[in-house]
Amino acid sequence: MKYISTRGEAAPLSFTQTLLAGLAPDGGLYLPQDYPRLSQEEIAGFAGRSYAEVAEAVISPYVADEIAAPALRGMIEAAYASFRHPAVAPLAQLDDNLFTLELFHGPTLAFKDLAMQLLARLVEHALHARGQRATIVGATSGDTGAAAIEAFSGLRQVDVFILYPHGRVSEVQRRQMTTVGADNVHAIAIEGSFDDAQAAVKALFNNPPLREKLNLCGVNSINWARILAQTVYYFTSAVALGAPYRPVSFVTPTGNFGDVFAGWIAKRMGLPVDRLVIATNSNDILPRALASGAYALGEVRPTQSPSMDIQVSSNFERLLFEASGRDAPTIRAKMAQLAQSRSFDIDAGALNAIRADFDAFSVSEEQTSQEIARLWREARYLCDPHSAVGVSAARREALSRGARTPLVVLGTAHAAKFPDAIEAATGLRPELPPHLAGLMERPEHFSVLPNDQGEIERFIRAAVSGETGREPQKAAS
Repeated sequence: MKYISTRGEAAPLSFTQTLLAGLAPDGGLYLPQDYPRLSQEEIAGFAGRSYAEVAEAVISPYVADEIAAPALRGMIEAAYASFRHPAVAPLAQLDDNLFTLELFHGPTLAFKDLAMQLLARLVEHALHARGQRATIVGATSGDTGAAAIEAFSGLRQVDVFILYPHGRVSEVQRRQMTTVGADNVHAIAIEGSFDDAQAAVKALFNNPPLREKLNLCGVNSINWARILAQTVYYFTSAVALGAPYRPVSFVTPTGNFGDVFAGWIAKRMGLPVDRLVIATNSNDILPRALASGAYALGEVRPTQSPSMDIQVSSNFERLLFEASGRDAPTIRAKMAQLAQSRSFDIDAGALNAIRADFDAFSVSEEQTSQEIARLWREARYLCDPHSAVGVSAARREALSRGARTPLVVLGTAHAAKFPDAIEAATGLRPELPPHLAGLMERPEHFSVLPNDQGEIERFIRAAVSGETGREPQKAAS
């Protein structure tokens, strides 16, 4: 199995090379040359099997013989052993034909754990085999950073740098990043938006001398292994609801498009997915793009669902590449146009291909709060703001197309990560699970940097070389 760049100017890589590379040297994102297809019998056979067993069946064709089967199986089992629910990703019914897939039973209470716990083990395995160290860099709008720090903290072969928008994540999200205290972890608050942080990380990868010197490795969903790991729960949930003999639709709260693109991959692999529904908050670039054909950046609006406060949805490039018939020159031209004029038009053929699989809805702040309140009032279910965006979009999908298939909303985070939003909507303030007791009292360690590429690079260079310390700073209120 080889992996190619969406921009067509990077050499094909193996799985392990792709895992450690993250972003392609030409600025593109890696995708497999071919998608393995699972038979109806193989998918039906997932019924009653553990999450780890299904994960191995879904992931192993992409790894091929690069990692021995017993080693891969051990990493997968270890990745999900610490989850607080025996099913790892259980389903809960919210309404007639409406379900939520609870992806928040991992150590940091967010869906990112399902990919990051495995990614850390895969990266450590690959680095150990090569006798190398790596510098892990990532941008986060809240949950990716906490999940990455939890997964990679304390590992000998990596230094970890996570950039997040200063003052634009919830207090719980911030403290999960800043209170770990591991020597190899550096939390960096950027004075800007998530898009600024994401742009800084991409610029690091697009600096070949720096990339080589630091042996950079990405943990955002630009990393193919992140997307691959997220395809698994589409299979487990669909099979629980009758697949492959019954189609299922999914509603995914998304900002960077990685989680919903994983659903598209599951469909390519043979899962009978009817509709993939994109749910966003008021940062609505994806619904606007599907409605008009114009992918046009706007200003990032802070909301109560901060992990979706994004305008540049990086993984949309992967879908555009597939919908355009894998036409790399077209993708290069579109991405250059986006960088220059902050917009591009999606060609008619590609737009029709996208619309054949996807619907998209934007959910306002008021609608989000109303959904949180409704779910508590009618189902006694506490739902975080991101998942509430998904449920609200699911209700609109059912109205527009009818409830012809089960609708599964991806429950992306635990309600306790956003207590202010929950309390405002329901009057209840959810408590953190026992394993996070004391989080709000622990000392914080982070650095505030301006949105300046030079400053960010200097900080990372100095930290890797041991020339700068990590002094605790008091978090902004």
